Amino acid sequence: MTRLFGTDGIRGLANRDLTPELALAVAEAGARVLGSKTSVRPTAVVGRDPRASGEFLSAAVIAGLAAAGVDVWDAGIVPTPAVAYLTDSSGADFGVVLSASHNPMPDNGIKFFARGGNKLPDEVEDRIEALLETDDSGPTGAEVGRIRGGGAPLQDYVDHVVGTVPHRLDGLHVVVDAANGAASEAAPLALRSLGATVTLIHGNPDGYNINDGCGSTHMDDLVSAVRELEADAGIAHDGDADRCLAVDNAGNLIDGDQIMAILAVGMKDAESLIGDTVVATVMSNLGFKLAMQQNGIAVRETAVGDRYVLEAMQSGSFNLGGEQSGHVLLLDHATTGDGVMTASHLLSRVARTGRSLADLAGVMERLPQVLINVAGVDKAALPSNEAVSEAVRLAESALGDSGRVLLRPSGTEPLVRVMVEAVSYADAERVASELAVIVEAELGLSR
Repeated sequence: MTRLFGTDGIRGLANRDLTPELALAVAEAGARVLGSKTSVRPTAVVGRDPRASGEFLSAAVIAGLAAAGVDVWDAGIVPTPAVAYLTDSSGADFGVVLSASHNPMPDNGIKFFARGGNKLPDEVEDRIEALLETDDSGPTGAEVGRIRGGGAPLQDYVDHVVGTVPHRLDGLHVVVDAANGAASEAAPLALRSLGATVTLIHGNPDGYNINDGCGSTHMDDLVSAVRELEADAGIAHDGDADRCLAVDNAGNLIDGDQIMAILAVGMKDAESLIGDTVVATVMSNLGFKLAMQQNGIAVRETAVGDRYVLEAMQSGSFNLGGEQSGHVLLLDHATTGDGVMTASHLLSRVARTGRSLADLAGVMERLPQVLINVAGVDKAALPSNEAVSEAVRLAESALGDSGRVLLRPSGTEPLVRVMVEAVSYADAERVASELAVIVEAELGLSR
């Protein structure tokens, strides 16, 4: 049986893979595992992104939690990191997010946070999944959970973000692409509170337009807006606002590696970078690693997935890590990747130094990198396929020390990612294309 939980919770096509019945059952099972350590009635925070399917799926999750005897605070539409923060700040036993992050609108997902706003380890997710196969009569009468809304969850979260930023943003003009997602209100509110002038694009979610040709996976509109408005910078989020990518004043893309490099150097200068170490994944560009070496900063490498970055950071007590995709973790202030916080700290570095984002990003030079997603393949067969392994070995031998190859199955989508770095873009594209053809031929489901 395929494991229900992936690298970032449960995801699938809403109302097909992820049904209200499954959402209710997962919520009940999660309540039995995560709410079992308290001697009083357990509590949970539930939030979601603006997807239309989030309305019925969150209703199912909330119903499942209350039926299992959990008191629920329905925070409504808020960024994923807001649920993590509110779980911690409210003293809740756990939190639940309904979101598929950067995935297209028809998808959705369920993700849990444990007490303190921390992601669940695999073994806890396995315990929740195991309980889906068991029957357990729920509480009755006064023992059932209660549901409340109200409060100011979004403002509480924004106030927290603003309070972590070391320097105001007065004088900066920033364009924000909110991906018609959960950042639509939170991001401009935070940046304006810090003194920035904000132009918002793709900030009108209607339930259907999330991530649709916008946000951190489609940056063209942001590039155009920054150039046309002659803004100082652009910020792009994904649907649930746990990612942040950027654009400098000339419209050049600033990826997660460059953002981490800027923050790492700034934190080292301020003597706040613990162990003079940053945690990154195997997908980080070689240019990032070389730049860190030149600045006396060590790089701790992990598998792809912000949960693995987080585990390495916690085990080594490090406070900065992240992914090229824009998941950046600032563990002095947050328990998970936070796009709004990342943007605020990045722009704070610009404002404090008086240097442009382009100048700061020059701390590293990216090697040309090509990433091809090969869909319609049996990703589980990747590690054991000898033809693919031999093709990778030959490609690595040809590239030598001036490049690298990485093939990995996606943790959230049915595809294999082929990544190649080389001295020239043409070389990277050629090798990646050749490998993609071999992956499709060897692992294609239709062959």
